[in-house]
Amino acid sequence: MNNTGISNIRRNVIIILLVLGILLIVLALAADTMRLDPTPGFGMIQMGAFLTGLTCLTLAPFLYLHSLRPKDSPRSLQADIGTRLGATGLVFIYVVGMSDLIGIGTHVNPSFERPFVGPLQLGGMALGLLMIIAGLILYYTSRGPRESSSLEFLINGRKNETSENPES
Repeated sequence: MNNTGISNIRRNVIIILLVLGILLIVLALAADTMRLDPTPGFGMIQMGAFLTGLTCLTLAPFLYLHSLRPKDSPRSLQADIGTRLGATGLVFIYVVGMSDLIGIGTHVNPSFERPFVGPLQLGGMALGLLMIIAGLILYYTSRGPRESSSLEFLINGRKNETSENPES
């Protein structure tokens, strides 16, 4: 298969992941208003659909950013850290989202009729989402065809252009 065929397949997979992710998240969040949920509240099936949609929405940008990198570019530590940070954020969101259902959440007492998403879970999901975004930023700014990372100025400081050229 030639490069155009592979890039077309990759593009189609990315689009399918984006559409599927958005669809699953919208269905999970609007299940009560569309009367798709037989019980009140945010249940196990809704949380599963939400987390699956979020997984699709995490995979799509990483696949897209990977497609922007040239095939012959060397792997960088920054890109590896970004990938792992994004995956860690996704795992963190899964644990926080399912915390009541696996028995480590704050709403597991018998006084609650069923587990529900509380403020601690929403905060944990936001923290996991920030980890995913930070991972995407690290992956995007890692060197591709360049010799060094575009975040290298954090370590070396900004180069003063006037000091490099003393004649001006």
